[in-house]
Amino acid sequence: MNDTSSAFTGLVGDIGGTNARFALVRGSGQPLAHALTLPTAGFADLAAALQAYAQQVDVRLPAHACIAIANPIDGDVLRMTNTAWVFSIEDTRQRLGLQTLRMLNDWEAMALAAPTLGAHELLHLGGGASVSDAPRGLLGAGTGLGVSSLVRARSGEWVPVAGEGGHVTLCPGNAREADILRVLWQRWPHVSAERVISGMGLENLYTALAALSGQSLPPLSAAEITQRALTGGDALCLEVVETMCVLLGRVAGNLALTLGARGGIYIGGGVMGHLRTHLPRSGFRAAFEDKGRFADFMRRIPTWLIEAEQPALRGAAMGLGVSVTA
Repeated sequence: MNDTSSAFTGLVGDIGGTNARFALVRGSGQPLAHALTLPTAGFADLAAALQAYAQQVDVRLPAHACIAIANPIDGDVLRMTNTAWVFSIEDTRQRLGLQTLRMLNDWEAMALAAPTLGAHELLHLGGGASVSDAPRGLLGAGTGLGVSSLVRARSGEWVPVAGEGGHVTLCPGNAREADILRVLWQRWPHVSAERVISGMGLENLYTALAALSGQSLPPLSAAEITQRALTGGDALCLEVVETMCVLLGRVAGNLALTLGARGGIYIGGGVMGHLRTHLPRSGFRAAFEDKGRFADFMRRIPTWLIEAEQPALRGAAMGLGVSVTA
């Protein structure tokens, strides 16, 4: 193994239920190095994944690391919601010989990255101009649904606020959505937003909508549903995708109202990246603005789809105190 750790400021990571992404940081103003994506399920825990990463890129790990993970950071032991990983932060630090190991919620890292995103890294989905010092909200549909926010402190510094907003109770906006919820209640007493706005959400919506139409169909994966909806002309799959976009709009609108997010709402995550062509023409924005007496207020709030490469890794680098370039 090449002992080149002194050439790097630190290690960054972005751990989701499906993928574990890692890279090395040289210093402020420089791009990430040795970026690599590994399957989360292929490893027992964070230490095993990082050891495999170091071996594959043939670089000794630097002394400092900041890892964004799809999980609340609550104490030393982390139990991931959408994969089997359970590990101690301190034990992991010691096993890897790190001086420091900072863990961030993955959408806390996305919030850190939000102010660095350029216009060319955002697809405008409607609304007016951003109010510069107003709160901003972020949502991301991947294996699960990540939610965070960003507020400006009196000092002028942007402060990320981590949360678990993906697990808020799903609220229907019309009779059809209420019918979907009734089907899902047969499986879960609590139906969260994540149950329908995520990769698993596409699969759950497919099952529910098939049941409502009286069809007995074999299950499909999220990738199959997306492919059939966007290129195969499958009417049921297209309704699934459209329904998820609308429900995302409702949840994003709730977040915007709760925060007073006149700074805008950022949408990201792997699932939404696959729906880039559909989301702008979907009912997302109409559902976002559908807030009764506050519809005019909502129309002024901008919404964007994040198109930047590895924004969570960028945010994790900022957790190390380093600003990296795209």
